[in-house]
Amino acid sequence: MTVWIHRIRSWAWSIGIAFFLSLLISTFVLQPTRVLGHSMEPTLKDHSRILIAKWTRSLGEEPAYGDIVVIDSRIERKRSLLDDLSDYPLFQWIAGSGSSDVFWVKRVVGKAGDVIEIRDHHVYRNGIELNEPYLKEQMATSSQGQTITVPEGYIYVMGDNRNHSKDSRAIGVVPIGHIMGKKL
Repeated sequence: MTVWIHRIRSWAWSIGIAFFLSLLISTFVLQPTRVLGHSMEPTLKDHSRILIAKWTRSLGEEPAYGDIVVIDSRIERKRSLLDDLSDYPLFQWIAGSGSSDVFWVKRVVGKAGDVIEIRDHHVYRNGIELNEPYLKEQMATSSQGQTITVPEGYIYVMGDNRNHSKDSRAIGVVPIGHIMGKKL
């Protein structure tokens, strides 16, 4: 009987260490995720699987122009370490949480200090039209004439399928702390 108790403890210890390591890696280093929706087409398809580098967030790195990032779209609230831990897929599965719809995959178009302007079906950054060969189609005029200066500590993001993307045009600029990671 004591042999079985020893084996069970050994297995429990191994499973506990594996769980803890996977939690750390998924929260601070790398995390696989799935693209939900068509807002990044043609670059990323609906239900595509991507790997995001979370160490960029952990180290406080700011994304570059054109980087594809995963953001937490709930910009009206401040994120905490508890949010990072509760976003762990196993915890969401146990809680039956459907919060994955708040995480959006978008492209970085503007950074702090940039003036983003949408006119003539194109995006301009600091007065210069962006060359965006990755776009699915020409942008409709619904956001025509929109101009915004990106404040310090924020980014401006847009989907590649501009006519079917909920992005900074709808929610505004995104705090750097809401960047979950960068697509590898």
